[in-house]
Amino acid sequence: MPLRAVEGGLSISAWVATFTVAGLMLSAARCAADVKLPALVGDNMVLQRDAKLRIWGTADPGEEVTVSFHGQCKSAVADKRGRWHVNLGPFSAGGPFEMTIAGRNTVTLRNILVGEVWVCSGQSNMEWPVAASLNAEQEVAAASWPQIRLFTVQKAISTWALDDCKGAWVECSPATVGGFSAVGYFFGRELHKSLGVPVGLINSSWGGTLAEAWTPTSTLRADPEFQGILDWRAKAIADGKVDCNTPSVLYNAMIEPLTDFAVRGAIWYQGESNAGNPKGYLKLLPAMIRAWREAWRNDKLAFLIVQLANFMAVQATPVEEGWAAIREVQWLIAQTVPYCGMASAIDIGEANDIHPRNKQEVGRRLALCALARVYGRKVECSGPTYRSMSVRDGKAILSFTHTTGGLVVKGDELKGFAIRGESGGWVWAKAKVEDDKVVVWAEGVSKPVAVRYAWANNPIGNLYNGAGLPANPFRTDME
Repeated sequence: MPLRAVEGGLSISAWVATFTVAGLMLSAARCAADVKLPALVGDNMVLQRDAKLRIWGTADPGEEVTVSFHGQCKSAVADKRGRWHVNLGPFSAGGPFEMTIAGRNTVTLRNILVGEVWVCSGQSNMEWPVAASLNAEQEVAAASWPQIRLFTVQKAISTWALDDCKGAWVECSPATVGGFSAVGYFFGRELHKSLGVPVGLINSSWGGTLAEAWTPTSTLRADPEFQGILDWRAKAIADGKVDCNTPSVLYNAMIEPLTDFAVRGAIWYQGESNAGNPKGYLKLLPAMIRAWREAWRNDKLAFLIVQLANFMAVQATPVEEGWAAIREVQWLIAQTVPYCGMASAIDIGEANDIHPRNKQEVGRRLALCALARVYGRKVECSGPTYRSMSVRDGKAILSFTHTTGGLVVKGDELKGFAIRGESGGWVWAKAKVEDDKVVVWAEGVSKPVAVRYAWANNPIGNLYNGAGLPANPFRTDME
């Protein structure tokens, strides 16, 4: 729109003069800018123990900023854009401590702890709050854990990477826990009780979202197989139809601003929105994990996945597809990507609700996975996991790992197995436990070639180990 000389009775020259003065005033204000910190660096925060820590913020270009914390004092000079950072640590678990950040002004941060920090991300089952979970009233009332700190990243989308997010650290209490991620809280509570150190939880999740939205554009550009995703992103931007599922927008606004803050790892409850394309997810999620590790400058960043819970109509035929395939992909990623793990929710879902209320058990199983795979504790973290199959006398003999305490059948008879012979389709199979193996057979199948277990949206499997963890769904004919 061209400039007009009629707005408010001002001439063009008057408008120019006005904006010139305003610009000079704004410039002068910036020259006297206070030292400012990102949302993550604040009162009540938890810093990752035994790690190099970055504390960062903004100030006047050329201004010297000094950070003092727990016996260390480091200084930096703000660059021409006003950005500065210092490196501290490592520190052992403890607190509370104070931190001072001094430039032309001084900021004092209080009630800081050092312990274990985890990001909690994904879609609605990670976002689902404590106040809407199983036994919510009792759980909220009992949530006085002053050494657990909570930070919820305010929902936001961006087509470019942001430097900061909105949110604030709070102590875990009945007044603060209700709206926080239930899976994140129950995971953190178990870690705190087991490790005896402070725990910081950063909830960055958004219901109904795709993994593509949590993946940076640079990662998508690096692989020709992701060109279709880039085209989709470009069209959404060109058409002005950017939303929370546009590729990269959640990474830009809700993950990138976290990546200077040292963390131990991330827990990830997502996949429902990607269940229609398991092959694509097998390619995409490992790429996303690598990207997060690069962003955090930590190739050993732990990444723990929740395998999707049982959902929809109870299994009625020997083999059903649907979510079985995405669960297999989640298991494969946990097995093949370094420093990954998986907690199964295959037995705690609800047929008529995609949001199972029993988030306590999901959090507990994630904590078991972290204790075993990240912290080196000798605890069982997985249910029985298929290892191999042999055939003897017309029966399939299945061997398993993770059989701590033996194989256990919950109920009168073992269910959920299907078998296929050299000819014909899948049929229900009979099965029984013999020592640490499962024997599977069916009338009319004299030469079995493949077995599947719990292969459905809402399977009827009931095989566990002595640690009370359910067998992972599997197929012996995996391609």
